[in-house]
Amino acid sequence: MDKQEELLRVIAKSERPLPVREIMRALNLPRDEGDELKKLLRRMVRAGRVIRLRGRRYGMAQALDLVSGRLKGHPDGFYFVIPDPPPPGAASGEKQSDVYIGFKKNGDAMHGDHVVARVEKHKGEGRREGRVIRILARAHTQITGRFEPGRDMGFLVPADRCMADDLCILPENIGKAAAGDVVVAKILRYPQKGHPAEAKVVRILGRVEDSEIDTDTVIASYDLPRDFPKPVLAEAAQIPERVTDEMRAGRRDLRALPTVTIDGETARDFDDAISIVPEDTGYRLWVHIADVAHYVGEDSVLDRAAYERATSVYFPDAVLPMLPEKLSNGICSLKAREDRLTLTAEMLFGGEGQMRSHALYESVICSDARMTYTAVQKIIEGDTETRAAHTSLLPQFEAMDRLAKILRHGRFARGSLDFDLPSAQIMMDASGETIDIVREERQTANRLIEEFMLVANECVAQELTRRGIPALYRIHEAPPKERIEDLRDTMQSFGLKIKLLKEVSPKSLAEVLDAVKERPEEKLIHQIILRVMRQARYSAENHGHFGLASGEYTHFTSPIRRYPDLVIHRLLKRIMASEMSDLEKETWAKKLPEIARHCSERERVAVDAERDVIQRKQVKFMADKVGKKYEGMISGVAAYGLFVQLDSYFVEGLAHISSLQGDYYIHDEKRHALIGRNLKRMYRLGQAVRVEVEDVDMEQQKINFRILAAPCRKKLVKAGSKSKSKPKVKRRPKRRD
Repeated sequence: MDKQEELLRVIAKSERPLPVREIMRALNLPRDEGDELKKLLRRMVRAGRVIRLRGRRYGMAQALDLVSGRLKGHPDGFYFVIPDPPPPGAASGEKQSDVYIGFKKNGDAMHGDHVVARVEKHKGEGRREGRVIRILARAHTQITGRFEPGRDMGFLVPADRCMADDLCILPENIGKAAAGDVVVAKILRYPQKGHPAEAKVVRILGRVEDSEIDTDTVIASYDLPRDFPKPVLAEAAQIPERVTDEMRAGRRDLRALPTVTIDGETARDFDDAISIVPEDTGYRLWVHIADVAHYVGEDSVLDRAAYERATSVYFPDAVLPMLPEKLSNGICSLKAREDRLTLTAEMLFGGEGQMRSHALYESVICSDARMTYTAVQKIIEGDTETRAAHTSLLPQFEAMDRLAKILRHGRFARGSLDFDLPSAQIMMDASGETIDIVREERQTANRLIEEFMLVANECVAQELTRRGIPALYRIHEAPPKERIEDLRDTMQSFGLKIKLLKEVSPKSLAEVLDAVKERPEEKLIHQIILRVMRQARYSAENHGHFGLASGEYTHFTSPIRRYPDLVIHRLLKRIMASEMSDLEKETWAKKLPEIARHCSERERVAVDAERDVIQRKQVKFMADKVGKKYEGMISGVAAYGLFVQLDSYFVEGLAHISSLQGDYYIHDEKRHALIGRNLKRMYRLGQAVRVEVEDVDMEQQKINFRILAAPCRKKLVKAGSKSKSKPKVKRRPKRRD
């Protein structure tokens, strides 16, 4: 057992905080190991795993009503502590609730810091309030924001709205920054005893109204690594540009097998390729994934850089890749008509989609064509011109379409959820200006590839589980029971029922989604259910994937852009060579929990950064539309107002409750509505409304609307429905990265 885990068990088992000598006695440690134990305890205290008290006594945070976690700020000046996940082997139970930290109770900690908070009040429904008593680790060494001069010094207004307090910049640290410049500032001194943080301007990005600085601002704000260090590039430069005969040796040669990649128009790195052959009673499917592990050795300079990033980050106008371009867009990318090394999942399916057999092995392929979702969609729909251009591959595409539909039907039959929600696509001109924001809908071609990737990921997870190999799982835990109870009440207001026994099942939610198909409120119900779900994450322990109704699931199909997939490849390649020893299993079991935690954390940062850039693009796009009127749909209801999504553009803004005239409005949480106290008029989630753009706040990154039309009392309109007066949206292809 790992020493840290042994130590945790001893401390957790005790009914009181323990001094070092008692811990040593419980662990049967000789006196000469005391210094090593103290060092280990200090590391665990810094990580928040145990708490040090006066008298050099150590205890578990939960037992002392203390919580360690990340501090999340709010623009209004209060905070929440998001608890750290429990250590491996800890007793399972409901996830700890966040701890509310009131104004001036943050103990000089800043948004993002790793802290310890003391819980001072327990309120109903698991709600807790407290104060920060210790800062374990600072999250930021630099801050991005708007510079504003003062009388005696300058100030930095953070671009991240979760940081409510400005930073001071003394005259000698201002440099050439002018009022309104967006700058990157290095923190010289953190907040201390009521004194604000101090910073120094190290880089000027531009003016807040400049579109080209949106992505740079977010990259700097989230401290995302942009350029690779020279040692990383030097190691990448040593990798060959072409597959040699020596590299092909020992691999299954699949170059004669008809194979294609299917990706978006702007994709540059191709992780996966597909081959398929119809058989008498079913289909044989090959999912080929780039063998990144062949080129990126474990604990190499490249590997450490990839681990630090953990994921590629995709913006409308840029990509921050996990691996240098020499790999991501070169030897690892499954380009057409070029030999590539792959790991292949070969799966045989019966006519009803049941997997009859599978094999996982190292291979070499040569893709016949680089296909796009648009082209494959046209082939499936019968477009004569596109089909004529790919005559030799038509049998493969038709077989893919049939098998994907069979697999999709089977997945839904077991209760898998499908949230078919559109996303925002930013359309830009050559200068980087946003010219349109449209809905990006998934088509049949997108779903086709998704089904094949899902089944390959399940196949690999099941194989690792069957063989008792430690692994990284992609888990999605069931929603908390209290959220499901709230959801049930909300669904009843729509005339829908959820079967709720001791625990909610994916199938019960899938039945609700099926019941609202083709109904006006279909997309609205999708959004409501999605909001009660937990976030998917990586884990060394398999808890299943609730949303997919899958008992074993992992990420295997994108090793160019996701580090967990690279780890899975290493495990597969290891057991392809020979059986894994117990010592190796133990070594991997120790490493994987930290890899899972780190990759989950970096994934959340990447998602937040991507959303932040899109929000900035949306705000600037609407800046010249103040006073214009649009049709929209109420996409969210809060006590302070209504969120409205426009029909014309995929843009959302807030109509503050103070802009609603003619009555006093009360927030009804269960009905997701604002209801007039006197006239009983109702603004409800999903209703059609007409709004005027009242204001666009570039600093706060907010779009403010004013409701024009009186609310309809009962009518619900389909989300995304088009107004007759909607201007025609002219789309153009996405620019290549």
